[in-house]
Amino acid sequence: MSDRRLFRWATTSARLLAGTLVLILFVVGVVTAVSVPWPGVVHAPVAIAATPAPSDSVVVCDGGLLAVGRELDSTGRLVTAAAQTVTGGVPAGRAEPISETLGTVIVDGLSAPQALIAQPQDRTRTDVAASGSTTVVADDLGGFAASACRPPLMESWLVGGSAATGAADLVVLANPGDVPATVQLTVYGSGEPQVPAGGTDLVVPARGQIIVPLAGLILGEESPVVRVTATGAPVQASLQTSITRTLVPGGVDQVGAIAMPGFEQIIPGVAVTEIPATAGTTQTTTVLRMLAPASPGTATVTVTPVGASAPITTTSVPLAAGAPTEVELTGLPTGSYTVAVTAEAAIVAAVWQTTGFAEGADFAWYTSAPSVDVPSLFAAPTGPAPVLTLANPTGEALAVTVTSTDGATSEAVTVPAGTSTAVRLSAGAVYSLEPAGPGIRASLSLTGDGALAGFPVWSADAVAAEITVYP
Repeated sequence: MSDRRLFRWATTSARLLAGTLVLILFVVGVVTAVSVPWPGVVHAPVAIAATPAPSDSVVVCDGGLLAVGRELDSTGRLVTAAAQTVTGGVPAGRAEPISETLGTVIVDGLSAPQALIAQPQDRTRTDVAASGSTTVVADDLGGFAASACRPPLMESWLVGGSAATGAADLVVLANPGDVPATVQLTVYGSGEPQVPAGGTDLVVPARGQIIVPLAGLILGEESPVVRVTATGAPVQASLQTSITRTLVPGGVDQVGAIAMPGFEQIIPGVAVTEIPATAGTTQTTTVLRMLAPASPGTATVTVTPVGASAPITTTSVPLAAGAPTEVELTGLPTGSYTVAVTAEAAIVAAVWQTTGFAEGADFAWYTSAPSVDVPSLFAAPTGPAPVLTLANPTGEALAVTVTSTDGATSEAVTVPAGTSTAVRLSAGAVYSLEPAGPGIRASLSLTGDGALAGFPVWSADAVAAEITVYP
C-alpha cells in the first residue's frame, strides 16, 4: 500500500471514529435532558376560597285530615275532616319563620298545608322545625295523627298504608317552590313494580298540593310501598292512611316519607300499648314492612326494649327484589321498643302498631330514623305527652343534649352502645338535639287514650362546604 493510500485510510477512519463519538455524546445528552427536570417559570393560578351563601330553609306540613265519600252526589270528593294544629320555630335569637299557605284542591281550604320558611342571617343558615297534630272523631274517620313537617325532596319513599277493602288511603304531594314539579309514582306490591296510569307525569303546581287516592294506583294491594320521583322541583310527600272495620273507624295516621334506602334501618320508640281483651289471639298488633327495591338479600330483624341492651327477638327474613315483605312481631309485652333491621341489600322499612281492633282504637306507622350527626331542631306537637327515644346502634357510648329553644329545659343524657334511652318532653314545644358524635337515631312517640302516633327526628341540612374559585 502506498503512503498516499495509507494516509487516506487513516484520515477516513479517524473521521468515522470522531463522528461515532459525537453521535454517542448526542444520544447521552438527549437522554439526560429528558430525565433531568429543566428549570422553568411556573405561574400559580389565582384562587379564591369562598363559602356559598346559604339558601332559605323550608319545611312543609301535611295539612289537615281528609275524608272521602261524604257527599252522595259526589262520592269521590275530598273534604276536610279536621284541621291541623302546627307547632314550629327556629333557634333562639333568629327571626321567626315565614308561614305560607299552599294552594290545595280541597275547596273548603281548611286542610291546606303550611310551608315554614326560615331565611339566613349574617350569611349563616337558619334551621327550622315544625310538626302538626290532628284529632278526629266521626262516623267514617277516627283517631289521632301527628307528623313532622319535612323539606321537599327529589326522591322519597312512602312505606305504609293499604289499598285493600276498608282502607281510604291518600298520597299527598306538596310543592313549596316557584316552578311546577312533575312527579312519577312507582308502586311496589305483590306483582312487578309499576308506574300506573294514575301515577304518571303528575303535575304539582308551584306553591300547590295535589292528592292521589292509593287505591287508584294499586287497587286491592295490602302491603304497598310507593317511590316518589320529582323533576323540575322537589316535593314533600306523605301518606294519609285510615281503616274502617265493619263501619267502625279503626284509626288514622299521616305517614312521612323516608329519604332513601339503606343497609341499616333503625326504628326507635315503637310503643306497644295494652292490648284489649277483644283483640283475640289471631290478630297481630305489631307488623314490620320492608322493601329491597333493587337487589334480593337477607334481613336480620331485632326487637329490643328501650333501656335494655339485649334484644328479646331476633329474626332472619329473606327479601325478594322489588317485593314488599311483612313480618309479624308477636308476643311483645306492653312497653317501648327499638326495631333494628340490617340487610345485605339497601332497604326501606316501617313498623305498624295499633292499640286494638275495637271501637276507639288508633294506629301509627313508625318509619326508620336517619342518623343525626349535627345539632338539629325538632318540634313536639300538641297532643299526648311526647317521649323522645334515642337509639345508639354504634359501638361506643354517645352523649346527647336535648334543650328547648326557649331555654326552659335542658337535659344531657348518655346512650350506651347498642341501647336506647327515653326522654320525656313537653307538648307544643321546639327542641334542639345536639349529639357529641355521629350515629344517634331519634324518634318522637305520642300515646294516649285512643291516640297513637310517632315520627323520626331528621338531621339538619349540612352547611355548604367551602369551594375554591379560579377567576
